Amino acid sequence: MPAATPRGIVTEEDRFAEEVVMEPLVPGVYSEVGRLRTVLVHRPGVALERLTPENRADFLFDDVVWVERAAAEHDAFVELLRSRDVEVLYLQQMLADALEASAEARDEAVSSAVSSYTVGLSLVSELRSYLRQLDPARLAEVLVGGLLGSEIEGVDLASLRRRSLGAVLADPDSFVLPPLPNTIFTRDSSAWLYGGVVLPPLFWAARRMEVVLVSLIYRFHPRFVPAGFRFWYPPSGDTARFPLEDFSQGSSLEGGDVMPIGNGTVLIGLGERSTGRMVEHVASALFEAGEAERVIVCRMTQQRAYMHLDTVLTFVDHDAVTIFPPVIDDMQVFSVRPGSRPDEFEVAEETGVLEACADALGVARVRTIETGGDRFQSAREQWDDANNVVALEPGVVVAYSKNVHTNAKLRAAGIEVLEIEGSELGKGRGGGHCMTCPIVRDAVR
Repeated sequence: MPAATPRGIVTEEDRFAEEVVMEPLVPGVYSEVGRLRTVLVHRPGVALERLTPENRADFLFDDVVWVERAAAEHDAFVELLRSRDVEVLYLQQMLADALEASAEARDEAVSSAVSSYTVGLSLVSELRSYLRQLDPARLAEVLVGGLLGSEIEGVDLASLRRRSLGAVLADPDSFVLPPLPNTIFTRDSSAWLYGGVVLPPLFWAARRMEVVLVSLIYRFHPRFVPAGFRFWYPPSGDTARFPLEDFSQGSSLEGGDVMPIGNGTVLIGLGERSTGRMVEHVASALFEAGEAERVIVCRMTQQRAYMHLDTVLTFVDHDAVTIFPPVIDDMQVFSVRPGSRPDEFEVAEETGVLEACADALGVARVRTIETGGDRFQSAREQWDDANNVVALEPGVVVAYSKNVHTNAKLRAAGIEVLEIEGSELGKGRGGGHCMTCPIVRDAVR
């Protein structure tokens, strides 16, 4: 039995750690619905326990979460994935492995989390020293779950307050390092597109450290280091290309807006959290490598209810999607193709996203399954992530059981729907698509 966590509980993630096989991965995601082979997830834990009615909006949650129930729902989700022969990787365990494998990863993690911009000049040296002496598992837990002043052990706080304004102002129960509760939505902090990955600069400050942590996994974990893949953004795979203090330059992208739909095409939404400037960076890298020949860009209204493209559209078969028509019908859609130079593109407006996808995929039309129920039920199920399903193979998806009307429509369209409970998991506004970052997924033949 593995060692207990600091809370004395052996979790599902601990049990998973015993099962990890350190064979090199060959990452690559070649469609949205081809057979899913390997996926990255994060089990609800300490970070979500630190949400309160007072701070939940700061961390982008609409409500506090019953964490034990959310963890149980997530465990059931993972067991379903495994029952369909999907390899499940836990983000926090993979992070701990990377920190243990590489001193460079530990240094980068600590330096990114603790800087003059995150804790103030006078606390940098003391906090970095404290974090560096933590074992990899505890350091990974702190980086994801946050750190309170009262949890810093072995530091003379009285002495520190005599030379640090930050220490004087800090309450013992305030965050020295904030938690990252949105880590549960692993889709956003990285996006695998064909034979490479995007490490996107996320829109909200509350989430930006997530990208640094997942980059450490891809760059230093023993299962990734030997594998051959490319970083589409940043091209070097080095987070120094976008240090945390420079994230506010107006260019952002999130994985929930990015879908490699196959046939050398990527579908990207521009909404609340993704910008055209970042689309150009990603498109240029893909075109130059010959990995993609077309990017379909969907400009959406910026609203919380549909913050990402995958909240209003997800693929459920090679020629079928779920959609929320009020948003889909109002989209401006453009196809971006390579221009005569790497810094130029050919841009053409499309009649609609469904028509553009059908053309790209070589099908006569894309079948649509609209959000179910009357206008009240449709609005409710859209809010509850009815369109945020994840495909395990063509025609087989995982969906929240509470979205009964949409699930019925999916089944009527010939889609196999595997249901999970999501009363607590969905409180951060995300379903199975948001909670999974595919690492290995087949093309659709």
